[in-house]
Amino acid sequence: MADSASNEFSLKQPDALDSQMTLLCMPPEGGVITYTTPEEWQKAARWQFQEPLQPFHRPEVAKSIERKVDELDTELRELSIKIHDHPELGYKEKYAHDTLTEFMISKGWEVTKHYGGLETAWRASFQVGEGGRTLGFNSEMDALPGIGHACGHNLIAIVGVGGAIAVAAALKEHNIPGKVVLLGTPAEEGGQGKLKLIDAGGYKEMDACLMAHPGPGAAHSTGTGSSLAVQALEVQYLGLTAHAAAGPWEGKNSLDAAFVTYAAVSALRQQIKPTHRVHGIVQGRDWAANIIPDYAKMRWLVRAPTWAETQVLRERVKKCFQAGALATDCKMEYSEQPGTFDLRQNLTLSDEFTEVCRHYGISVDPERPGAIGGSTDFGNVTYEVPSLHPNFAIPTEPNGGNHTAAFARAAGTPEAHQVTLGIIKILAITGARILTDEGFAAKARPKPTCSSMAQ
Repeated sequence: MADSASNEFSLKQPDALDSQMTLLCMPPEGGVITYTTPEEWQKAARWQFQEPLQPFHRPEVAKSIERKVDELDTELRELSIKIHDHPELGYKEKYAHDTLTEFMISKGWEVTKHYGGLETAWRASFQVGEGGRTLGFNSEMDALPGIGHACGHNLIAIVGVGGAIAVAAALKEHNIPGKVVLLGTPAEEGGQGKLKLIDAGGYKEMDACLMAHPGPGAAHSTGTGSSLAVQALEVQYLGLTAHAAAGPWEGKNSLDAAFVTYAAVSALRQQIKPTHRVHGIVQGRDWAANIIPDYAKMRWLVRAPTWAETQVLRERVKKCFQAGALATDCKMEYSEQPGTFDLRQNLTLSDEFTEVCRHYGISVDPERPGAIGGSTDFGNVTYEVPSLHPNFAIPTEPNGGNHTAAFARAAGTPEAHQVTLGIIKILAITGARILTDEGFAAKARPKPTCSSMAQ
C-alpha cells in the first residue's frame, strides 16, 4: 500500500453487477453449500462498499488493468464459449491448446506450444524492459467425462488469459520492468498436469502464481481457504476362475476381495476425522454370474486437510486392502499416484486480494475452500512458489454445484462471464503488486527455515 493518501483510488463496479449495496449474509456454517440462481443473483445486494484500510499502491496500474479487461470482454467471452462447447478430457485438450495459444500469439506474446514435453501444455510470456520480477498465471482447460465443463475450466482459462494480458499491458503502459508468464495446464481433473510442469521447471522463475476457480455460493462472494490434499490409490486382486455352481471351491474370488475391502473401508470411516474422506469404485472385466471372478480392480481417493494427515490415513486404508487379499487368498497388486497437496494460500497475497475485493463490494470468506471443497494439483504449486487460488461464486441452480451437468450449463452463461470479468480485475490488480512493489514481493516470499538453510 502507498504511504500517501493522494494515491487513493476507487475501482469502477462491473456494469453487469451494479446494484444497491447492503450487507450480504455469509454462507451457513457446517459445510453447507449455498446456491444462488441467476434470478436471485440479480436481486442480491453487494456487500457495503468499504474504503480500503490503506490506499492502493499504484492506482494508475489498477486503472490500466481494469480498462484492459473491459477491452477484452468480447474476446474473452468468445474464448470461453469455444472451450465450453468443445469439452476435452485431460491430456487431450488439443482444441483448447490450439485456440488459446493462437490467441496469445495474436496478442504479441512469446508462446511455446506443447510445453514441458506435454502435448497439450503451453507457455506464454511477455517481458517489459530489463530485469524486474516474474508473475505467473494458470489457465486450466480440461473437462469431465460425460458432463463437459462441469468444473468451469473454461472460466479458469480466461481468468488466466485476461489477467496475464491485463497485467502485461499495465507494465508496458507505465514502463515497469517485469515479466508475466501464463501456463496452460492440462489434466487438473485427476491427471496431475501441474505436477509434471513443476518437474519440467515451469514455475521456477515465478515470484508468485495466481489462478481462480468458480463454484456455487452466495452472490458476490469469494473464498480464500485451503483445500483437501488427496492421493489416488489403486489395488488389483488376482484370483482364480471356477464354475460358480459346479466347483466354486476351486476358485479364488477377486470380487469378494473387493467387497471385503469395501466393507473394511466403510468400517474405518467410523474412526476417521470428519474432515477426512475416503471414497472409491470397483471395476472388473469378463464378469459373469456363473463364473468365479479372477480379477477386480479398485480405485480409491484418500483426502485430508493436509498432506501429512493424508499420508497417515493412506496407511490405514492400505490395511483394508490387505484384509481383502488375506480373506480371499487372492494376490494383491498395489500402486499409488504422487500426492496432490493442500492449498497453502499465501497470506500476503490473500490479504491484498481481500483489500481489492472491498472496492468491488465482494465478500471474502477466508474459511471457504479455495478448491470448492475438493482438491487441486495447484496445491503442489503453492508448496513451490507464493501462490493464491481463490474460489469465486457464479450463479447456478440448487444442487447444481461443481461436477454436475447443471454447473456445466452455468459455466457457459453470460452471468457467469460477467462475474468472471470482475474476478480477473481483482486477481490481476492483486498480482501486479508483486511486480510494482519490492517490499510487498519480499513480504510474500516464504521465510527461510532452519532445514532450508542447512540444505
